[in-house]
Amino acid sequence: MNRTLTFTDTGWTDYLYWRHTDPATLRKVNRLIDEIRRHGNARGLGSPEPLRRNLSGWWSRRIDHEHRIVYRTDNDTVTVIAC
Repeated sequence: MNRTLTFTDTGWTDYLYWRHTDPATLRKVNRLIDEIRRHGNARGLGSPEPLRRNLSGWWSRRIDHEHRIVYRTDNDTVTVIAC
């Protein structure tokens, strides 16, 4: 299933930062987003893991050893809050 992609303001700012500063990292982010849109939370690149406490219901995947993409999926939408 290919879900619709949305960004919060912060998530979009993060995405634009990678677009302007590091094309290699942007490619990794785009690959992760494609995986999330196709497969949801359960599997794929970047070691998907559920978040806890105040981010319960959200998931993260590793972009690299330092950075993560944080997102939530429902039946037809992926929402990115940080990348």
